[in-house]
Amino acid sequence: MTFRIATGFLLLTTSALSAQTQVYDSGGEITQEQAAYDVVFTDLSLTVNPSDSSIAGTMRMTARVVSTTSVLVLDLDPILAIHSIADFDGRGTMSYERRDGKVWINLGQVANPGDMIGTAIEYGGKPRIAPVPPWSGGFTWATTPAGDPWIATTSQQEGPDIWWPTKDHPSDEPDSMALHITVPEPLVVATNGALRSVDHNGGEATYHWFISTPINSYLVSLNIAPYRTIEDNYRSIAGDEFPVQFFVLPEDYDRGVVLFQEILQHLEFFERNLGPYPFRDDKYGAVQTPHLGMEHQTIIAYGANFDNGAMTGGVDWGFDALHHHEMSHEWWGNLVTNSDWKDMWLHEGFGSYMQPLFLEQTQNVERYHEYMASLRGGISNAQPVAPRELQTAKEIYGGDIYSKGAWVLHTLRYLIGDQPMETLLRRMAYPDPSSEAISTGEQARFANTEEFVTLAEDISGTQLAWFFEVYLRQPQLPTLFHSVRDGKLFLQWETPEGLDFPMPVDVKIGDRTQRVEMSGGEAVIDIDVSESDITIDPDQWILKAN
Repeated sequence: MTFRIATGFLLLTTSALSAQTQVYDSGGEITQEQAAYDVVFTDLSLTVNPSDSSIAGTMRMTARVVSTTSVLVLDLDPILAIHSIADFDGRGTMSYERRDGKVWINLGQVANPGDMIGTAIEYGGKPRIAPVPPWSGGFTWATTPAGDPWIATTSQQEGPDIWWPTKDHPSDEPDSMALHITVPEPLVVATNGALRSVDHNGGEATYHWFISTPINSYLVSLNIAPYRTIEDNYRSIAGDEFPVQFFVLPEDYDRGVVLFQEILQHLEFFERNLGPYPFRDDKYGAVQTPHLGMEHQTIIAYGANFDNGAMTGGVDWGFDALHHHEMSHEWWGNLVTNSDWKDMWLHEGFGSYMQPLFLEQTQNVERYHEYMASLRGGISNAQPVAPRELQTAKEIYGGDIYSKGAWVLHTLRYLIGDQPMETLLRRMAYPDPSSEAISTGEQARFANTEEFVTLAEDISGTQLAWFFEVYLRQPQLPTLFHSVRDGKLFLQWETPEGLDFPMPVDVKIGDRTQRVEMSGGEAVIDIDVSESDITIDPDQWILKAN
């Protein structure tokens, strides 16, 4: 199709080149053109063909203009063909050009702030096959043990544009989304939102799902198999009921029934600690997948094969850690969402910290500490947990957002105390206590590390910038030196670049443990025992190099 340049279009395209993100990466610096609009609604109709691993469909989108533009720029993997682009209603054609994974659509006129724009893109082809799902995403075309098609999508690090046209940036979420997915019968489509209806037509079925709340595009997923559904209603602490659904392979139905009771237990834990389940207007869903797992909003991908240790290196902690971790993201990631990948520890570090808390509350505090110790070996200190610079998905996932992020919260708990930490977690999820039971569409929000720092200071009544500067903004850990001379114990923190670090520390002398304040990063206390009777940080609360 010939591309026509509208007034001002050429200048705008030139400005975007420096912000271009690689096709199979997501986020980073957003282009001027993509920052010019806010997605309001997306409607995706798609036929999935297991016989030849292809897809074909139409994506319709409406958006609100926030800064003057004459183009609408979306992302789509170049291996997928575009057959036509029209306005939202599919009536008037729109000229376009494809460049390096982006689709530049000419609006034909200048759109100003407040204007509504839209498009309908008919496309298809054989989408990228996920090399190593879920870590390297795309489509997974597997078969069930009975030989039936078993299909799933994963796109967190690569972005959802590997299988549908969209704005691939975490800073924008459609307010709502409709999905119409057609598959051969008897396959079942389990996806985000609430199922509105199913149409049956000549050996095919079209599943109509609707997502009523904002959703980050990478969380949209397809899960297709001859699923059976285990279902019940759950009464939230907010007072309302919502459906809980577990889509399982037929051969695993009985094992699914057993795990379903644990799913309800996990829900009770999260609601009690963080507030009501966020997406009660749709459902809580989990679905058996041919890959390990992902936190797809309202349709958690569960691929642990009913093995409690699938996510923990084979260690069985007495609960299904994979499901628990992915459910945690309904609060940390799906309710509270980073607007840039640099703050991804708010998803993964917080999510990882919920497992030891669960052990403490369902078993004992010793198990909490054992789990934290198991995370310690996964810390590399290769890059900051929460850098100030913009990041792409692949850049931040090379760091310590999981284990180190959880350890930062563990150490913060020691510093500010149990009760302030409990309040901090709940208020990070729901900042306004009076609004916890309000409809979820009004609660989902973007957040960043600065917000968490401010909230931690407000709740604890303590200045904490020094704490987060050392633990989040640079990679190296502090080192605690100690020595015994002339009946005195000398303690001193050493930090990268001499950063302030007045972190107190527990010291066990004989059978007595005391908390030693470290104003200025050092302390001296009198002792009357030998060094062999002294243990520094006996319960391992503090994240440090030694």
